[in-house]
Amino acid sequence: MTASISAPAPHGCSREEWRARCELAALYRLIAYYRMTDLIDTHLTLRVPGAAEHFLINHYGVPFEQMRASDLVRIDHDGRVDDPLNPDGRVNVAGFVIHSAIHAARPELGCVIHTHTAAGMAVSAQAEGLLPLTQHAMKFHGKLAYHEYEGVALDVAERERLVADLGPHKAMILRNHGLLAAGESVAEAFMEIYFLERACQAQVQALAGGRELHLPSEAVQRHTAAQFDAESEREIVELAWRAALRLIEEQRSDYCR
Repeated sequence: MTASISAPAPHGCSREEWRARCELAALYRLIAYYRMTDLIDTHLTLRVPGAAEHFLINHYGVPFEQMRASDLVRIDHDGRVDDPLNPDGRVNVAGFVIHSAIHAARPELGCVIHTHTAAGMAVSAQAEGLLPLTQHAMKFHGKLAYHEYEGVALDVAERERLVADLGPHKAMILRNHGLLAAGESVAEAFMEIYFLERACQAQVQALAGGRELHLPSEAVQRHTAAQFDAESEREIVELAWRAALRLIEEQRSDYCR
């Protein structure tokens, strides 16, 4: 959490939850800034501090570019709204199904991001999945899951299969659907989706070039993935998140209300 996005909490909301709401609202706006939105669809969620059975999700219908802390809806793992700030908040069923599955099964993952970008959907439809064409892609070597498409995620029974397919990983390609990334913090989840999205963009462009592709060796792929797991990466993740927040600094008084 960065102090730059904190603000006085409104009545009925703890200081810790309000800070989390401000941070998640900032994440929504950054996803819009990087053009990873799909009208009002896809979702970003964050576990409520001190409330393991609750997480925050967007009020369905609010554009990501205009998301505010007060627009977020606090729900439990069964989809029940429990939010004095937004008691009538509307939650999309598909968003609840996907995100509740991960929040319930992986308590160490505080933030979950799901996108429908053109590049992400394109790679999700390619039989080979993500190829080790770039440094960005090799970050996910041995750490990327896949989930078979089952239709619009409206069936809560799919949650078990989502979790089983994700396994111990923090990133997953939803076949014929899009991308999913998670992290212990908002900063980590943001970096995961940013790298995965860029890797997909590069792959689509490389395949469109019509030239023979060069693939690094398996040893280099493993080495690169290990480099991204170095302890120093944690500091880089935080630095990158703070730098991204500066891009929307002028919006802070709006999204944190």
